Amino acid sequence: MFEKLKKEGNITFLSLVVPDEDSVTFYIDTCVPEMGDDPAAQIPYGSDILYTDAASTPDDLQVYYDIWDLYAVNTGSEMPLITDNSYGYNYTAVWPILDENGQAIAEIQYIIDMREVRSYLNSFLYTMLGISVGIIGVAIVCYIVFVRYTVTKPVGTLAGMMEKITRTSDFKNQHIEMHTGDEIEELGNSFNFMLEELDHYIDNLAKVTAEKERIGAELSVATQIQASMLPCIFPAFPEREEFDIYANMHPAKEVGGDFYDFFLVDNDHLALVIADVSGKGVPAALFMVIAKTLIKNEALTGKAPQEVLAAVNNQLCENNDAEMFVTAWLGIYEISTGHMVASNAGHEFPAIKRRDGSFELYHDRHGFVLAGMEGSRYRPYELDLAPGDILFVYTDGVAEATNGENVLYGTDRMLSALNASGACKPEKLLDAVKADIDRFVGDAPQFDDITMLCLEVKTTDNAVHMDSLTVPAELEQLQAVQDFIEQHLRTANCSTKAEIAIQVAVEELYVNIAHYAYAPGHGEATIRCGVGSSPKKITIQFEDAGVPFDPLAKKDADISLSADEREIGGLGILMVKKSMDHMEYERRDGKNILTIEKILE
Repeated sequence: MFEKLKKEGNITFLSLVVPDEDSVTFYIDTCVPEMGDDPAAQIPYGSDILYTDAASTPDDLQVYYDIWDLYAVNTGSEMPLITDNSYGYNYTAVWPILDENGQAIAEIQYIIDMREVRSYLNSFLYTMLGISVGIIGVAIVCYIVFVRYTVTKPVGTLAGMMEKITRTSDFKNQHIEMHTGDEIEELGNSFNFMLEELDHYIDNLAKVTAEKERIGAELSVATQIQASMLPCIFPAFPEREEFDIYANMHPAKEVGGDFYDFFLVDNDHLALVIADVSGKGVPAALFMVIAKTLIKNEALTGKAPQEVLAAVNNQLCENNDAEMFVTAWLGIYEISTGHMVASNAGHEFPAIKRRDGSFELYHDRHGFVLAGMEGSRYRPYELDLAPGDILFVYTDGVAEATNGENVLYGTDRMLSALNASGACKPEKLLDAVKADIDRFVGDAPQFDDITMLCLEVKTTDNAVHMDSLTVPAELEQLQAVQDFIEQHLRTANCSTKAEIAIQVAVEELYVNIAHYAYAPGHGEATIRCGVGSSPKKITIQFEDAGVPFDPLAKKDADISLSADEREIGGLGILMVKKSMDHMEYERRDGKNILTIEKILE
């Protein structure tokens, strides 16, 4: 029966065995010669084999123990037990034979050799693996071909066109055709759109660049024009030894709104101007040109500083739609006396250094800014500058220069820089202040124009110190005037002949003022006198606020005619002209100013 079961079930080993705790006893074994089995594998009837001898590994040994545990409880294995030892790779199953009491008295053990099955499974697996690899390979090839024709080739076309455009920099009329019906086509359309936009952008950029270059060139010219509008040749008055003047401007942009100016109103009066227009750049520069021109034109008419500022303010207020304004400081300096009349329209305080002192701010009274309100009035104030004194005026770009920590330079640092520069000439003085500002500011950008002007009153051998005497314009004061002149003549060791000529001229001019300048008892006259040393000469100046009268404008009397034929008057003025070496008249600040000079050597 066992042999039949073995054959029909294709069972490798089929045995009837009785197990115990440490061995198994074989009673029937189907490995017999008639079945063609290996005799070496036959187990004799009743053979008792220890588990430890049968098992080749701990796992195999455990299988025998598991079989015994099942047999001990009168049952068998529901699932095959796997062994892999010298007998081969096998599936082992057992089932007990029970007596009438249900107790196991033996068990049938069958073993199926799984080597062929495993070999078949391995072959199947290898076949499936080969088929899978082949399918995957074909799929990859198909995918590569698909990607190449649907993605790589179109993208390569895009890359080629981009490389061509990059090489030639030609964006005009460039277009790529793609009809893939997917995102690649959308990418191509986006690429075409980008080319069109780049074409427009480059055209616009070329126009903007050309326009920027044109504007830059025009701004460069504007910078040169603005610089040439300001006094820029130094020394400004090389023939004048009485003073030294220097100024500079450092605009924050190509052109600025600050400006300075200085010019001779006449031979004895120097006008000084410094101003700051609100805003920056071209608008401020245009407004600056207008303001500078108006101030100079008004000052050249001989008006006082406050009158100049008032007139310019009213003119700037007209049609000021941009609502710009100007802060300005204007001073008229009388060279012969050192006397200055100034007025301030909302500008910075000037700084003054006396000959033996240090720079200090002069807190003048400010008026309203120019172009701020029509009809504004401005207050004058007076300064006397002696030889060795220095006047420094500036715009707010100096005091408000800011470093990287937003700290202002301030007027205290400015005064310290001025005083630290020592006894410098105006040019060196301004350079020292600018260098100190640059050190303070560091790498911070310049936000405002920086403009400075400096006037130094020089001590020269040719400078004439003028003393003054003010008296009521009455004949009774003639003697006091002549005594005043006589003191200077004696100090100069003047000859008797020259003294007589000078006193006659003084009498003629003073009597004219007393008779004709004012209504009786309603005016006064100021007489100034000074003696120069090289050449030795006396300078006498008559000043009154009476009716305008220019004695030089009157035609000289014709002395070739008889007394009856000559017109009345003019003979005394002619005598003064003939006896003096120089005679000059001007009408300034509502006053008649007549100057005579006589060389004493």
